[in-house]
Amino acid sequence: MPLIGTAGHVDHGKSTLIHRMTGRDPDRWAEEKQRGLTIDLGFAWATLPGDVEVSFVDVPGHGRFLKNMLAGIEAIDVALLVVAADEGWMPQSEEHLAVLDLLEVRKGVVALTKCDLVDEDLLALASAEVEERLAGTTLEGSDVVPVSGLTGAGIEDLERALALTLPDDAHPSGRRRMWVDRSFPVAGAGTVITGSLLGGPISREDLVAIYPVGRDARVRSIQSHERSLDSVGPGRRVALNLSGISYDEVTRGDMVGDPGAWHLSRRFSARLRLPRFVEDLDRRGSHQLHVGTASTRAWLDGLEGDIAVIRIETALPLTAGERFILRDTGRRMVVAGGRVLDPGPKSTRSALRRSGEIDPDLGPEMVAAALLAIRGIETADRLEAHAGGPPPSGAISAGAQVVDPGRARQLIAAAVDAVSSWHESHPLRPGMPLATLAGRLSVSQDLAELIVGESADLERSGPDVRRADHAPGMSEDQERAWVRARDELRAGLDVPSESELKLEPDVVALKIRSGELVRISPGLVFLPDQIERLRAMLGKLGDGFTVADFRDVSGLTRKYAVPFLEWADREGLTVRRGDTRRVR
Repeated sequence: MPLIGTAGHVDHGKSTLIHRMTGRDPDRWAEEKQRGLTIDLGFAWATLPGDVEVSFVDVPGHGRFLKNMLAGIEAIDVALLVVAADEGWMPQSEEHLAVLDLLEVRKGVVALTKCDLVDEDLLALASAEVEERLAGTTLEGSDVVPVSGLTGAGIEDLERALALTLPDDAHPSGRRRMWVDRSFPVAGAGTVITGSLLGGPISREDLVAIYPVGRDARVRSIQSHERSLDSVGPGRRVALNLSGISYDEVTRGDMVGDPGAWHLSRRFSARLRLPRFVEDLDRRGSHQLHVGTASTRAWLDGLEGDIAVIRIETALPLTAGERFILRDTGRRMVVAGGRVLDPGPKSTRSALRRSGEIDPDLGPEMVAAALLAIRGIETADRLEAHAGGPPPSGAISAGAQVVDPGRARQLIAAAVDAVSSWHESHPLRPGMPLATLAGRLSVSQDLAELIVGESADLERSGPDVRRADHAPGMSEDQERAWVRARDELRAGLDVPSESELKLEPDVVALKIRSGELVRISPGLVFLPDQIERLRAMLGKLGDGFTVADFRDVSGLTRKYAVPFLEWADREGLTVRRGDTRRVR
């Protein structure tokens, strides 16, 4: 169902026009009716020629309420720009047109209102002025229809013009979302929120999430145009009755979407466009960002050409391609509009240099590919949230992460270099621990393991990674030290401690791996034949032997007997019960 939004200067007859076409007064508040001035968003609906039902969003025209206007205009399909024939083009006519142009609203009709108050010559001049003002904007060439909300003159012509302007294609499918413009309690029902549904359908009993507060809720019931529905598709004004959340926990500017489908952004890169009445953008100015129905303070962290990095006070669920408006709060005017390129850039410098590679119009997979090429590594869920679709088909998956193929090649080369350097520093070790390699590369162990598997030069050796051509070997000095230490060990079962052997730790580790040494406790090693002699002594003992019994048989002091028996327990050679043991 198409959404039509009004725009135009205050008191040019927007609300009167909507009332005339729909039979419903879009001004909801008593203050609006008393003052004859639209302050907040109003909503109505009608059936246009061709039996097409449409929704109308009526926005305030006074400059003081531009924030409310911006909250209602983002989701529209067609603009109904209203200009009074007796006053002509006014400041808010220009600013509202700038908003429509910056948001790239390309379908619209101009209602030249109050035509009953002017003669034909003035009406022709007003129409010509409007056509001139539209030139160079997205609404250039739009029909200009003279109407009178008071007498009804031209209303049928306006309705036909709107019907002909409606988009032929349905709203694009994708992740459903609805920016909230109202939240209020209903007696006996609870929390009700309203907004314009985009992206995908929503049904009763669906579980939804409220962003950015992170609360989940369930859809209890649905209404659209005062009709109760079991399910509703995108492109409609919708009221949702939610359970599990209070109305004061949801406010204008929140967004309803699928749980876990969106990630919040506090900084993003974007391509900016300036309205024609703004020559340049003040980087140091005080700005307000408007996206969907949300608004928040914003700062320009970087600006090069038309690419900017924007930081915002309130984190928002943004995706690549999201359109927004930037206002200068000091000058109280719209100064830019744009589209989000990267919702989560890693650095300002990289974002300014590379965000221009992202084209949101190419679709989610191409956007995901461009984002991944820039980031190199990303979690799959964050990439999908930012791109609006799954990771590209060429991405390499490693646990929860995905890797750009080009980045994977860089990581493989870096891994080979890291392991090679490790071998040079630790020639006797079998390889570099996988966890250490992951730390050196600043990646997860899942990704480090995948990188090793993709490399023709690396292989796993238990918990370690080594070059395929690596063979641990000792130097001549280390060989001499080993021969000396081995002779010292052979001298008797009361062997020297590791520190007394004066072997390098890596030499000891190498000999333990090769089976030439057996460590029975920290700082105490034996030769394999010594272990066999001690095991044979165990066989001479009956069930229920003590440490003292083993000392008598082996001739060892308690310094050696106790560590050996504890080692034998761990190896399953003996079974301990209290202070006694038996040979298994």
